[in-house]
Amino acid sequence: MEEKSLLLNVHSNLEPPKPDGSTYLMRGNYHYYHYGCDGFQDMGWGCGYRTLQSICSWILQNGISPKVAADGTAGSSDVPNIPTIQQTLVEIKDKPERFFGSREWIGTLEAIYVIDTLYDVSCRVLHVGRSDSIAKHADTLRDYFEQYGGLIMMGGDLDAAAKGIAGIHVSADQADVYLLVVDPHYAGKIRTKEELYTKQYVMWQKVDDFVDSSFYNLCLPMVKSRELAA
Repeated sequence: MEEKSLLLNVHSNLEPPKPDGSTYLMRGNYHYYHYGCDGFQDMGWGCGYRTLQSICSWILQNGISPKVAADGTAGSSDVPNIPTIQQTLVEIKDKPERFFGSREWIGTLEAIYVIDTLYDVSCRVLHVGRSDSIAKHADTLRDYFEQYGGLIMMGGDLDAAAKGIAGIHVSADQADVYLLVVDPHYAGKIRTKEELYTKQYVMWQKVDDFVDSSFYNLCLPMVKSRELAA
């Protein structure tokens, strides 16, 4: 599948949730991967893979070369498909052989292993406990977008729906914090970014509206966007 058939930077036309306050966004380009976008049917279990693919797209378009294997073989410059992601996790012994070809979902930690294996890019894990508040980590997320500008993956236990995070908005009085969610659960053909906004697959979500009884792990790729590295 050619990436040019997918929408680019789907968050970029969305206005901040409030006119006041401060907004910090990711930098660089990525293509939006979602259910069935490449003809592979993963409805109901593939959200982690699709979010990971969007992040891989950002890494590759950011100029990071795929990792060279121990035998000298160069890695693929294409975004890995779901079978390749599964095979990678089997090869590094994170998953058993039966995982390949299955419909088992993956979470944030598996995404970190794949990113490290394919691109030699380390990721920081930001853990938000069940009794914790996402808003308490606003400064960390703001600093990440200011210093690195990557696309973040977010997943939890009770809220097991993986999603990308492309920005954070903090109101002027710091009472309200919003995350810019890039949701991979869309199925079907998309014509415009505005379609995703209308159907709320790409939206600003107040942190209070996340599942407060769930813990969350966030994957922060520790490589600077080209714009910030220049």
